[in-house]
Amino acid sequence: MLVVERQQKIIEVINEKKSVRVSELSKLFSVTEETIRRDLEKLEAEQKLTRSHGGAVSVQMSDAEELPFEKREITNVAEKSEIARLAVEQVEEGDTIVLDASSTAWYMAKTLPDMKLTVVTNSLKVAMELSAKKLITVISTGGTLLDGSLSFVGPLATSSLDTYYVNKAFISCKGFHFERGLSESDERQALVKKKMMDIAHTVYIMLDHTKFDVQAFSKLGEIQDANHLIIDKKLDLASRKRLQDQGLCLISSE
Repeated sequence: MLVVERQQKIIEVINEKKSVRVSELSKLFSVTEETIRRDLEKLEAEQKLTRSHGGAVSVQMSDAEELPFEKREITNVAEKSEIARLAVEQVEEGDTIVLDASSTAWYMAKTLPDMKLTVVTNSLKVAMELSAKKLITVISTGGTLLDGSLSFVGPLATSSLDTYYVNKAFISCKGFHFERGLSESDERQALVKKKMMDIAHTVYIMLDHTKFDVQAFSKLGEIQDANHLIIDKKLDLASRKRLQDQGLCLISSE
């Protein structure tokens, strides 16, 4: 098979499956993983796909379509891990916090030390990750389970949050737009996240650089609804300055 033909087939596979690992493509086309990585690098440069940790994802995802959790957890891994580490540094022993069902919140749950803490979440993945940490009390919202994101949404999820007040909310979202605010791809998730922000004294919005200048389907709030933005070091200087000019508090490793 010619290189051009293989690369076209790779695009077709990724667009059909939405995401795929390097190892899968290597077996499918009977070439080395290094060859596949070179193919993915070239195709990403041509904006035909987006590389992720261990694979690639389609660029044809609809803004209104929520990417399944197992796909999100292998996308922008370094950036999410960096943001999760910075978020954990904002947590103090004795805090009550709320974590959404984002993959960044899951990375945060993995990073949290076992200390006296109460965590409210609508994420099964977060709850399961924290279950092994004996000093952390985990409260699940309950509600309607979405099998793709392994999260609870719906009236029960939002009404259960009315029962609590928390010190800090750690929320991620699909898009951050300077004029149109914070947005989410799934309206059901947006409603839960809005409620999480409402019950928190301090709101931390966790965003990697790919989320900026993006507008998704469902509005989550204004950018001023965030007390702090936790960002990765790849965010450009112009965006950082614009955020600071608007009085937003940035937390970054740089």
